[in-house]
Amino acid sequence: MAVVDRSRGARLGALARYTALGVAAALFLVPFYLLFRNALMTEAELTSPTWHLLPSWRWENFTLLFSDPAVPMARSLLNSLAIAITQTLGVLVVSGLAGYGLARIPYRWSNLVFYAVTASLLIPAAVTFVPSFVLVSSLGWVSTLRGLIIPGLFQALATFLFRQFYLGFPKEIEEAAFIDGLGYWGTFWRVVVPNSGGFAAAIATITFIGSWNAFLWPLVIAQDSEAWTVQIALSTFLTAQSVDLAELFVAAVVAILPLLLMFLFLQRWIVEGVERTGIAGD
Repeated sequence: MAVVDRSRGARLGALARYTALGVAAALFLVPFYLLFRNALMTEAELTSPTWHLLPSWRWENFTLLFSDPAVPMARSLLNSLAIAITQTLGVLVVSGLAGYGLARIPYRWSNLVFYAVTASLLIPAAVTFVPSFVLVSSLGWVSTLRGLIIPGLFQALATFLFRQFYLGFPKEIEEAAFIDGLGYWGTFWRVVVPNSGGFAAAIATITFIGSWNAFLWPLVIAQDSEAWTVQIALSTFLTAQSVDLAELFVAAVVAILPLLLMFLFLQRWIVEGVERTGIAGD
């Protein structure tokens, strides 16, 4: 009888867990349902007091979005894609090299440099906007992709995470490379990088999402509509003078689709990155 009771209790416990997970998943998906439903409705339906469970399936809303002469949505998407890809690659190279140097190359001021990089994480990004804008403006990079991309090629957080990861990297593999005649540079590119794919993919995913969603810096730099990113284009549908709900929801769907697809395909790397960013090392 005790065995039967334990078995029944285990089944009830599993049922309760799956029920709770199902409810949590449903609540998580509600905003996505509302977003896609609203994107396929008319302005009148969106502002109507009557609740509509399903949209009226107005697929032409997407055509209207990309044909709107006031908002260069296609150009904004291309700009965001170029910025996100370039910054992601730049962060992997620059922060990866910096993190490896701080973790493995001994020199007198290594700890001081590491503490300075870590301390920079405490400075709010908005505080650096004015000096950064003055520098970018003096270089003539306002409303250019250079002004949007280059200031974000180095990230202190990514450097910190790379350092923590490399502190936990097996030294035996690197020592074998040194015995074979490789220096730090050759060891990094030929041994460390090929064995850091999972962690690098996680950092790349997080960096890409952050770059794609950036708003304040592009808002300051992209003064010409030809340099707008997708987030700036989204903001034009919601102003103090007017609100274009129909195009706003359609644009939000278009803007979120790349990130949603990336998360669905690369979520394993994100989880691995969270697990391996580590508290390992000194």
